[in-house]
Amino acid sequence: MTDRSAWHLRANAPVVGWLVATVVVAVGHRWIPASPWLLVHLLLLGAVTNAICVWSQHFTDALLSRRVTPASRRWQVARLVLLNVAVAATVAGMVTATWVVTLVGAVGVGVAVAAHGTALWLQSRRALTARFAICVGFYVAAAWLLPFGAGLGATLARGLDEGWHTRVVLAHAGFNLLGFVGLTVMGTLVTLWPTMLRTKMADDAPRAARTTLVLMLVGLAGGVAAVLASAPPVAAVGLATYLAGVLVSVRPLVTAARRRPPATFATWSAACALVWLVGSLATLVGVLALSGTWAEAAARVGIVTVPLVAGFAAQILLGALTYLVPVVLGGGPAAVRSTAAVLERGAVLRVVLFDGALVLFVLPAPSLVHVLASLVALAALVAFLPLLVGALRARRRARRTPSVPPAPDDVAAAHALGRETRERSGGRQAPPVEAVTGPRRKGLAVAALSVLLLVAAGGVALDPAALGTGATSAAGASGTVAATGRTTTVEVEAADMRFVPSEIEVPAGDRLVLVVTNTDTTVHDLALDTGQTSGRIAPGKTETFEVGVVGRSIDGWCTVVGHRQMGMVLSIEPTGGSADATSLADEETETATGSGSAGHDGMAGMDHGAGGSDDGSGAASAATDLDFMATPGDDFTAHPAELAPASAETVHRVRLPVSELVTEVAPGVTQKLWTFGGSAPGPTLRGKVGDRFEITLVNDGTIGHSIDFHAGALAPDGPMRTIAPGEELTYTFTATMSGVWMYHCSTMPMSAHIANGMFGAVVIDPPGLAPVDREYLLVQSEYYLGPQGGEVDVDRLATGDPDVVAFNGYANQYDAEPLPARVGERVRVWVLAAGPNRGTSFHVVGGQFDTVFSEGAYRLRPGNAEAGGSQVLGLAVAQGGFVEMTFPEAGRYPFVSHAMIDAERGAHGTFAVTEADASGEDG
Repeated sequence: MTDRSAWHLRANAPVVGWLVATVVVAVGHRWIPASPWLLVHLLLLGAVTNAICVWSQHFTDALLSRRVTPASRRWQVARLVLLNVAVAATVAGMVTATWVVTLVGAVGVGVAVAAHGTALWLQSRRALTARFAICVGFYVAAAWLLPFGAGLGATLARGLDEGWHTRVVLAHAGFNLLGFVGLTVMGTLVTLWPTMLRTKMADDAPRAARTTLVLMLVGLAGGVAAVLASAPPVAAVGLATYLAGVLVSVRPLVTAARRRPPATFATWSAACALVWLVGSLATLVGVLALSGTWAEAAARVGIVTVPLVAGFAAQILLGALTYLVPVVLGGGPAAVRSTAAVLERGAVLRVVLFDGALVLFVLPAPSLVHVLASLVALAALVAFLPLLVGALRARRRARRTPSVPPAPDDVAAAHALGRETRERSGGRQAPPVEAVTGPRRKGLAVAALSVLLLVAAGGVALDPAALGTGATSAAGASGTVAATGRTTTVEVEAADMRFVPSEIEVPAGDRLVLVVTNTDTTVHDLALDTGQTSGRIAPGKTETFEVGVVGRSIDGWCTVVGHRQMGMVLSIEPTGGSADATSLADEETETATGSGSAGHDGMAGMDHGAGGSDDGSGAASAATDLDFMATPGDDFTAHPAELAPASAETVHRVRLPVSELVTEVAPGVTQKLWTFGGSAPGPTLRGKVGDRFEITLVNDGTIGHSIDFHAGALAPDGPMRTIAPGEELTYTFTATMSGVWMYHCSTMPMSAHIANGMFGAVVIDPPGLAPVDREYLLVQSEYYLGPQGGEVDVDRLATGDPDVVAFNGYANQYDAEPLPARVGERVRVWVLAAGPNRGTSFHVVGGQFDTVFSEGAYRLRPGNAEAGGSQVLGLAVAQGGFVEMTFPEAGRYPFVSHAMIDAERGAHGTFAVTEADASGEDG
């Protein structure tokens, strides 16, 4: 292996390393802190930045006919080492929320890349004028923009108020993604694109490149300035200018492609990457132009994140590497050809799978379709890594087989391929890799499309309600009326927990078609007492289904838990028909459904009266299986009540997935809970006054959900909005006041979402909070039991009379597994009354509180003039506080809500207090 090829292997090793790290995080993202941030930055800051620094130097050397010296190579190595150490520091600082480390890393990245840009500028100044020197101008400008983006990134890590946070995020992305990455890519494609196609460059390409550079820089400067100082529509003008610059350079690229169309993985990847770039920029221009405020813009710009990061940046990186790696490794024509052939394996299959899956991912679809599509796209990208290993092996084998290549196509192709290839082949290029053509290409494309169809169909089949499909049987609608042959179509709107219109009159005997549009912010459906349903309808979507010939009164409702009780009902009445026929139909329906004189509240199995639930099962309440004297099974583990001290970090980043889990809430009693983070209560967050919290809510459920943090003060319009299944939302707030604060789902009906498990606690320490020997957190809540394994009974919920009252989500669990303490230890117990309907009167039997902190203030401290103490911590719903005490002697000390009926319904536990000893072990 020559020194030059060995150099490129070593220089590109970090690129591969950061790509592997990106794949690891993508696979395990649900268990890795700050995974969305990591996915973007491991790819862009790690892999892409390294690749740009290596390859822009390579192209500069070729474009300027510059001979590389050992001294210049040593300086390049020093910059790359600094870059990778700084990237690692930035990642470590963000994951651990250590801002000083993040700042040091950001400064290091900025210095390394700025030094790289300065080196390129100095080299261009010393070189003779070259036709393609403008390309080096792209590289220099890109490198000098990155430090600004790095500085804004460090500022974001430190924390900003909500108004500035959104703007700085957009400016940060502008400098880094559109500036550093976008400029570099467009400057490189001027020469690399025709070289990859093996065709002549368009004559006007250099002139177009100069215009492009000016437009992109002017547009970027104007856009960033508008983001920081003006309104979204003004920023849209700057971004449109940037887009115009991109399109100027795309025109000569299209001209080259017309001469010789893309036919390899490298060329198709580059072409698709440009399509994603242009489409994303156009979308972003539209979003900004139509947004009146930055809060509105922030809620919409996320739609282009995946297309820009994966569709554009990741795809252009792998496409370029696929072409360039064989060339710079050299080894003779046979070696170049063999290495490229391995990297091009499955080209059509990989490109179609990746881009098709990305299309499925960005389009509105059930969350399961998005999950499957992301896995397919990831697999298509990851395939590059094993192929790279195979290509290196093929190169070693092929170097032993000499071959004579043909002459190069043109000068641009020669210098873009690299000086080392020309030297090894006596001034001639290796022959191009044979493109996959004819039946084989079509066969691979069909195979890829088949996989994508299976992904879409499989996701819908496994989660049909999420797509809005459902049964459309018209049985039971007509009664005995004769059909008229006419069709009546009625448009129904689901909005603000109502169907509009809620009463529909249809000529008796007409065939009725309903067009249901969900204009609300959460998922709805429409079920009829005939057994028909629209299926789940996502916000903004429309579903059409046929009711059939109408000859009797028909009732309809939304089956999403709690929506019917809030007024989402609809009635269909036939008009102008025979009263006798209508009455007869009603009588027959009553007999068939067993509704008797109760009318048409629902078919058998669809009644939602007392003791049932909106799941349509009609099963008896699980309350009949309650036994508060029973003990949990052998595999039971109590919800951890121990509360860890607040960490030193000042920025807390948490990914909070919403999931639906069948969970035991009392011995032998299960419910299908909606949970934050897989448990009820959800994960406890803890910090100090002044800390910043960045919460990413991920809706993996089947209906809309939201989140409301009482620990932060901000306008609820955007961050507390309901998001549909499959969507994500980032909620950022700064803790300005101490206390134990509730968080919960605020989607209507709020009572149902809280009662079904969607609540948790945020503990913000008062300044100067003294350490104690033990700290516990107890969150009291209620269950209104549906059937076994079912969801909350909203009819019982409306009475405010719960079946179960529990600490930390399970009745009497701390009787089964008492909380340990020792005689003489100071114990602090934080308590939150999550409700949704009942407060608490927290009491420890046999204990007295010498410290009481409630709703942000101390009510009692040791050594008070009255020598006073407290027997209970009284909290209304959503209030919180803490008490402190010491236990005078060993024994079992029950703790309860002193609303005794609630204690008897599960709000009960025990402290197991043992004598202190030298072992340090709990007894």
